[in-house]
Amino acid sequence: IVSEILRLNEDPNVQGLALDLPESLYSSKVLNAVKPEKDVDGLSSVNLGRLVHGDVCDCLVPPTVCAVMELLEDIGGRKVLLVGAHGAEGAALQSVLQRRGAAVLSCHWEAPQLQSELRHADAVVFGSTKPHDVPVSCIKPGATVINCARDPLPEKHSYGQQNNPAAEKNVGSLAVAMRMQNMVKNMERWIQSQQYRKWDLHSLKLQPLSPVPSDIEISRAQSPKAVDVLAKEIGLLTDEIEIYGQTKAKVRLSLLERLKDQPDGKYVLVAGITPTPLGEGKSTVTVGLVQALTAHLNINSFACLRQPSQGPTFGVKGGAAGGGYAQVIPMEEFNLHLTGDIHAITAANNLLAAAIDARILHENTQSDKSLYNRLVPLVNGVRGFSAIQLARLRRLGINKTDPETLTEEEISKFVRLDIDPSTITWQRVVDTNDRFLRRITVGQANTEKGSVRQAQFDIAVASEIMAILALTTSLQDMKERLGRMVVANDKKGQPVTAEDLGVTGALAVLMKDAIKPTLMQTLEGTPVFVHAGPFANIAHGNSSVLADKIALKLVGEKGFVVTEAGFGADIGMEKFFNIKCRASGLVPSVVVLVATVRALKMHGGGPNVTAGAPLKKEYTEENLQLVADGCCNLQKQIQITQLFGVPVVVALNVFKTDSPAEVDLVCKIAKESGAFDAVPCNHWSAGGKGAVKLAQAVEKAANQKNSFKYLYSLELPIVEKIRIIAQKVYGAQDIELSPAAQSQVDRYTRQGFGNLPICMAKTHLSLSHQPERKGVPTGFILPISDVRASIGAGFIYPLVGTMSTMPGLPTRPCFYDIDLDPITEQVKGLF
Repeated sequence: IVSEILRLNEDPNVQGLALDLPESLYSSKVLNAVKPEKDVDGLSSVNLGRLVHGDVCDCLVPPTVCAVMELLEDIGGRKVLLVGAHGAEGAALQSVLQRRGAAVLSCHWEAPQLQSELRHADAVVFGSTKPHDVPVSCIKPGATVINCARDPLPEKHSYGQQNNPAAEKNVGSLAVAMRMQNMVKNMERWIQSQQYRKWDLHSLKLQPLSPVPSDIEISRAQSPKAVDVLAKEIGLLTDEIEIYGQTKAKVRLSLLERLKDQPDGKYVLVAGITPTPLGEGKSTVTVGLVQALTAHLNINSFACLRQPSQGPTFGVKGGAAGGGYAQVIPMEEFNLHLTGDIHAITAANNLLAAAIDARILHENTQSDKSLYNRLVPLVNGVRGFSAIQLARLRRLGINKTDPETLTEEEISKFVRLDIDPSTITWQRVVDTNDRFLRRITVGQANTEKGSVRQAQFDIAVASEIMAILALTTSLQDMKERLGRMVVANDKKGQPVTAEDLGVTGALAVLMKDAIKPTLMQTLEGTPVFVHAGPFANIAHGNSSVLADKIALKLVGEKGFVVTEAGFGADIGMEKFFNIKCRASGLVPSVVVLVATVRALKMHGGGPNVTAGAPLKKEYTEENLQLVADGCCNLQKQIQITQLFGVPVVVALNVFKTDSPAEVDLVCKIAKESGAFDAVPCNHWSAGGKGAVKLAQAVEKAANQKNSFKYLYSLELPIVEKIRIIAQKVYGAQDIELSPAAQSQVDRYTRQGFGNLPICMAKTHLSLSHQPERKGVPTGFILPISDVRASIGAGFIYPLVGTMSTMPGLPTRPCFYDIDLDPITEQVKGLF
């Protein structure tokens, strides 16, 4: 019985459970096996506890108790005797009667005082079947007698004196009606639970210290809420989350269907000026802003961030959870494996890479007949096509389903992909910075029979599967995108896809959990989605569409979803608008443009900034001229934002070495250059409190007129779309395509891929292709060395100059400082 109850508890199509069992089986083990929210009989300990405590709105009164109360007239001040009423039902009955003002006494059938009590009771309730040897002839004349026994005798009884009988009333049929009423109430409650619910979020308190401790010390000093508590606070249902440990949970996509009629909140993008190699704190601003909105202004808000790659975490950059008193916690979980999404991408990517080389090998070493016999094997004497093989036959124009009916020519077309090894664009990936994998040779073992070719590894987050995860809108959409991925051309110049290789379904299986965003929290207990992590210089650099869409539903119409685009506005923001917004159909309300005095000084002609090296005095002492000269980059990024018709608020990330005059100068120039507002922020040292003015400015800007538009039409030729980005965004004079790049453009156009958006792979350290050129370079020709296509993700990506898709480790990587305490198991050194 308990096993069946547990099964029904987990069935999303069952909203209530009613138990009809012999009385001997109504044990607490059975009753408490029923989920409280499905307990129609109201007999679980949770429901009973709520009833006893008077929380009638949160529980269901047991049907038998309801029936008794219906049969009893006004009982205030009257004496009610409960006989043989025990267990959960007896306790519930006693509680409800007392709340109605009755004087309640309970006794067993064998109690010596039973006869005496029967003479004085105004009402008698039998909770179980009366034993034959127990006389009840002394019931007070005129008393109401109610029988609640589950299996009462069918005939009626009368008790007491002949001239004043006390007629017994059975609750049987009425209790059934009350149970039906409970079923209706339970269904109403379930329907109500499916609607959008106002947040009941309790923020975590911060006690900022000065000087500010390390990020990991700050993270450890805060005790995060259990993730199921956070989920409930923001309106997620129990069956919509999959919990990973104490502080992380996957959120199921079914929420989008439940809240499909709920209006979206406001959509805010955090971008930045062209950064120094140290970064300018976009993640920190994103987290500080939502902490300010929710914990200090009581406005629902969600941060949507990318999952960091372990390559930079152990290489140069370190953690990416924000910083100071504006970060995601626990930061070590955020920065390491999280919920395994990048590992799933790596597995899926490399399965496809293995499938490509294996298919080439088998086609090179087998006849058509031999290939056919292995691809469509006999199983119990019968051949059968798999679903993905039938789909391939249809694409080939072969409308047959019986493997025995194919002609030799059709068999040859079916079994041979004829991949041209020199055209393979699909690379293996690993989530580690490893420069020695930039060029490798595969197939050198004797068992591969001479199938040797040059190949390479990319970093895992550069995989097209990562881009697909970030841009997909549903499980079905992801599966279709995975199938469309072009991995090579055949010897006739036609594209070969993952679907042709028969691996689409397997890739979807590997990615089925990765598609769900991961819920975490900020230092102040406000919600964060962490999902997808494509780089912005070699991919489109934005977190997932699905995380944004779910968050926009959860915050409600007056709430805010704040997401971040990688690197400068010329890179991440441009791709956010032209690629992500096209895929999602979402329209941003505001852009927050992050700047620092440090970066502006660099653009004004300051000395080089190098990761790991101390800053020169120009960056630690007041220098208004350097700041003023460098504001040209800020002005250019504001102009780029205005190309898309979205209001822009400048957030100046303040450092302790910035002088008040420098801060005031930046804010003044920003406003004069067209920013809606410019606000200095101190969230790094003060948490959300230090970003309250920014939050207020963002709230006001979100109410401004929005004339959002894309930068280019998809109908334009590939080269023209590249030219528009180069000239209008980067400020180039023109573009120059290498012969190889032009050849690829021509090929993609012939293959029907010319109407895709453009994803430029370019250095993030300059508006130009030359990292050393700071400020606002002009008059340069942008060189396009190669053009590639991510057909599944849905964009063409030109490579500007020499762009590596596999970073390398520096002389002193971050891993020198990372360690594990073997006693406490605490991670050290993650910044």
